[in-house]
Amino acid sequence: MTKKIESHQNKILKWVKGLSLKKNRDKEGVFIAEGLRFVSEIPEEWEVQLFMVSEDFAKEEELGCYEERAQTYVVSDELFALVSDTENPQGILAVCKKQEEFDETIWKKEAPFFILAEELNDPGNLGTLIRTADAAGVDGIFLSKGSVDVYNGKVLRATMGSIFHVPIFQNVSVQEIASKMKEQRISLFAAHLKGEKYPYDLPLTKGCGFLIGNEARGLSDEAASLCDCWVKIPMPGKAESLNASMAAGLLMYEVVRQRLK
Repeated sequence: MTKKIESHQNKILKWVKGLSLKKNRDKEGVFIAEGLRFVSEIPEEWEVQLFMVSEDFAKEEELGCYEERAQTYVVSDELFALVSDTENPQGILAVCKKQEEFDETIWKKEAPFFILAEELNDPGNLGTLIRTADAAGVDGIFLSKGSVDVYNGKVLRATMGSIFHVPIFQNVSVQEIASKMKEQRISLFAAHLKGEKYPYDLPLTKGCGFLIGNEARGLSDEAASLCDCWVKIPMPGKAESLNASMAAGLLMYEVVRQRLK
């Protein structure tokens, strides 16, 4: 069913606009997926609370597939711009339920492969890391307290829809996750400039995880001490370090390389 919203004061419009704030997303347990490609990535089994489209979008696109799934609202282009988080809105967004809470079955996979990040703050970095993790077949991403909200609009756009494909758990304790990995005999490796091994020397065909640090500070001593081994990426050039998502990507694809054999 489609309904039209014509007023700035409409409560649904105000509610959607309010979801730009983390406190409101947390309270409602939802987030906004914006843009045609992003919306098209939403799995059939994922709960969508509503769709909102601009009048121009409604003129150009068939809305039946959206109407069948959730309440669909049509608003003027001007009103859509008020709820959009982009400079050039494509005229469609969906309000989606967040992922379920932590699922213990994640530990029962054969040779699981995880990423644990400590205070990753840059939205673009996190979004890129999630997208790369999706491509590399990572089984789960754990984000420590102090990391940027995974449902931040910039993070979501950078994932290009991969937010729907990888289990992501926020506000975790690095110590608790490291202990759980040890209990499950999953090796945890710290990406560290003082690493004693290269990733190519690590046994990555069995259960493993990489701990990635803050963009500016790297890993805290406490977090690094929880790992089985510190690993470094060779840098024969003059750069002192790599972008966090780039470093994570290189490490993830070493796992892929070893497991393709």
